[in-house]
Formats: sequence, structure tokens, C-alpha cells
Amino acid sequence: MLYAIISQDHPNSLEKRLQARPAHLSRLEELKNQGRLFVAGPHPSIDSEAPGSAGFSGSLVIAEFDSLDAAQTWADNDPYIDANVYSQVTVKPFKKVLP
Repeated sequence: MLYAIISQDHPNSLEKRLQARPAHLSRLEELKNQGRLFVAGPHPSIDSEAPGSAGFSGSLVIAEFDSLDAAQTWADNDPYIDANVYSQVTVKPFKKVLP
């Protein structure tokens, strides 16, 4: 089943985000290579694809996991958690309807 992992960043965490990004992306690449990643990306803090120093307000990952517990465990081990980028992470089932 698909699960949405919706994360909220701490204010002013851009530098921490940039430092932890390679490890974060490596885990996403693993999901992609396993055919389990539906979509992933950050939420810019401003209305721009390249927010610069404004940074990001959080992230969204939608991926396939065996269970809600498995999705939660994966989310809990994100490098952004260890780097104190995320202030909150919500994991919930996701049902794709369109397109």
C-alpha cells in the first residue's frame, strides 16, 4: 500500500537540511530502485522552485510499504530527523485516485 510521509521543518533549518541531504537522497534512491517510490520532494517556503535562502518548510514522500508500521519506521530513520531538520513527521495511508 502507498503511504504519505508529510514532514514539517524547524524554522531556519536550511543549513542542516543541506548538510543531511546526500544521506536523505540516498534512502530515497533505494526506494526508487526497489520500485516503491511514487513521488518525493520538498515544500519551498516561498512560491518558487528555487527558494534560495528562504529554504523549505517541509517535505512529502509517497511510497509503498508493507504496513503503516513499516512506513513509520522508515520515516523515523530519516537523516533529516537525526540532523534536527524536521519538527514533525506524519505518516498515513494514501490512496491514489487520479490520474
